[in-house]
Amino acid sequence: MAWLRDFARSRRFQLGRPRDLTLVEDPARLLFLRSLAPDDPTTALWSLSLETGAERLLAGPRELLAGASEQIPADELSRRERMRESARGIVAYSVTDAAGSATHTRQLAIFALSGRLFACDIAAGVTREIPAAGPCVDPRPNPAGTAVAYLRGRALRVTDLEGQIILELSDSDPEVRYGAAEFGAAEEMSRHHGYWWSPDGRSLLVAKVSEHDVASWWLGDPADASTEPVRQRYPFAGTPNPEVRLVIADLTKTSNNATNVDLPYADLPYLHAVRWHQTGLLLALHSRDHGRAEIRSIDPATGATQLLTADTDPDWLELMPGTPRRLPDGRLLHARHASASASDGDIDTRRLFIDDSAVTEPGLQVLSVAGLSEDRTIFIATDEPTERHVYALHHDTGHVTKLTTEPGVHAATTAGPSSTLLAISSETLEADGVTVTVTGTGTGLDADQENSRSRATLNSLPQPTTVDGEKPPRVTLLKAGDRELRTALLLPRDEVRPAGPLPVIMDPYGGPLTQRVLRARRLFYEPQWLADQGFAVIVADGRGSPARGPRWERAFRFDVATAALDDQVAALEHVIKQHPGELDSSRVGIKGWSFGGYLAALAVLRRPDVFAAAVAGAAVTEWRWYDSVATERYLGLPQEHPEAYDRSSLLPLAAGLTRPLLLVHGLTDDNVHPRHSLRLARELFAAGRDCELLLLPGVTHMVWQPAVIERLLEANVRFFRRRLAPKENE
Repeated sequence: MAWLRDFARSRRFQLGRPRDLTLVEDPARLLFLRSLAPDDPTTALWSLSLETGAERLLAGPRELLAGASEQIPADELSRRERMRESARGIVAYSVTDAAGSATHTRQLAIFALSGRLFACDIAAGVTREIPAAGPCVDPRPNPAGTAVAYLRGRALRVTDLEGQIILELSDSDPEVRYGAAEFGAAEEMSRHHGYWWSPDGRSLLVAKVSEHDVASWWLGDPADASTEPVRQRYPFAGTPNPEVRLVIADLTKTSNNATNVDLPYADLPYLHAVRWHQTGLLLALHSRDHGRAEIRSIDPATGATQLLTADTDPDWLELMPGTPRRLPDGRLLHARHASASASDGDIDTRRLFIDDSAVTEPGLQVLSVAGLSEDRTIFIATDEPTERHVYALHHDTGHVTKLTTEPGVHAATTAGPSSTLLAISSETLEADGVTVTVTGTGTGLDADQENSRSRATLNSLPQPTTVDGEKPPRVTLLKAGDRELRTALLLPRDEVRPAGPLPVIMDPYGGPLTQRVLRARRLFYEPQWLADQGFAVIVADGRGSPARGPRWERAFRFDVATAALDDQVAALEHVIKQHPGELDSSRVGIKGWSFGGYLAALAVLRRPDVFAAAVAGAAVTEWRWYDSVATERYLGLPQEHPEAYDRSSLLPLAAGLTRPLLLVHGLTDDNVHPRHSLRLARELFAAGRDCELLLLPGVTHMVWQPAVIERLLEANVRFFRRRLAPKENE
């Protein structure tokens, strides 16, 4: 099992990938994070010269800590859990804008390590510590690099580069904190910050979060009985959310330096996004039922706001990452999509708008905006759900150019509106890892001309991704059934394939906001290993998954179970039909984690005629116990739509279990609490139904420990070999 051990130690072959890219100029270079070795979990800050192509280690954690072990503050661990960050060392950094200051010319990268604050002079490659009293979390400098803000406990502190305090926002109330993203924002809205610098570095917009009315549960690990359980404020569906208010702090004032922002907090409680550039300060807000979204501007001097545009939907709205933003000429770039009730199929598309005019075509699903590059907006979109491509929208003509053509998953990083530098990250089914290609001059020359001119290339560190030197994952992509469900089939390699029809393992996520079937090899290492243990493995993205339009996603409205399960059955039936005699339809198992775990348990509870066994990891079993931001988007408030929660719950189905079910749960999971699996196990026991229960001490929702990754995969194989064995062998 050497391959499995390497797979687990390398965090599923992800440690050697360059990530968190930043383009800087004068001289032109690409900053990035990457581990020190393919199986080393310690991440360091690197620089790639765009002139020579040479890599340089800017900041190494072991040297900075002088060999001492890293001590990660509790707030930082929680923040990393929300970001699904499993690495250690330098896992985030922020860069100053030297061009924004006439007096400060050094460009700095600011980061926290082991609760300490560091500044790296990018040009010199010299890193020094900035004194910080107490653990430092989420530090970010002002654009000029003369001050740094960071979280210290429940307070937001601002210091100069010598550690002298300029400002501290705090409250004696233990339920109030400044500058941190609340649970729902970080877990469900991808907003991981709670403060934002002004372009001139003299002010901060800060979130003040009160959790007085938020429900609690206690999280502790029974395997460590000496440790006191931790109280977690968790906004269950239908219960009060944190109260989020915004203030603008003026660093130039010594008193009365906080201005309240005037917003309709009661009607629009969700702060999705903040963008503060030279062109102004913008907010994206959502109502609790997700049916109304507003984009507002703020006057930093008074805190007054102005409504710029609003959107409504009878089902729900979702914010597009990277929006809203002002273009250099002041026009508003934002996203809209057709209502689910619209009759014109051609507009079932998430599109970009400039002011009130659509600027992307129907059928091209826009997924995110990467940023501005000279006179262009760079965005990610697709007309084929298994791919992601980089596009450029030219502001002057409105013309859209596709910048990537190779089938695969592509992303982009820009250097800002005054530069043509563009970094495109690409991964495919044909190659391991990710390749980053940087184009442009950074001097404002014609962007289209420069886009074809490569400046430098950066690759992932090589990994032992093949088993015994054999071929990499063999993935067959299919469009299954009438809905053309994007589906992947993986079979055992010929030399390890057993005789006769293969038992089948469905391996879905199957829920919203996530896809498993993309043209990226990293997604199929584990399914191929599982197939090589003697199974046919099927991965299918059903309704609710992104990149296929709003109507496709709306199949989950008031019922997260039926469409998801029906599509897994449809994908299975299609693959079996396409491979007659190769797959054994009487021996079908299903496994999954999180929503995939919910779907796996649902499969054996609702469709025992199809599914013979299931492994349900970290499954939501009762949606009333999941967080408000995600759950209410699909099911509404439980007080108003109890039938939606009843039809989506697993607990009422417990008495009908007739198939083998293995429940797996981490005992320190603060996203899907262990209560979910434990309560389902209790309902099964009370009904006289047997299940297997595997509890993982010290494991959160994000399984990152190498030993746990390895043992858990082996446990899955043992379970399915036993439960899907041919009847004559039982």
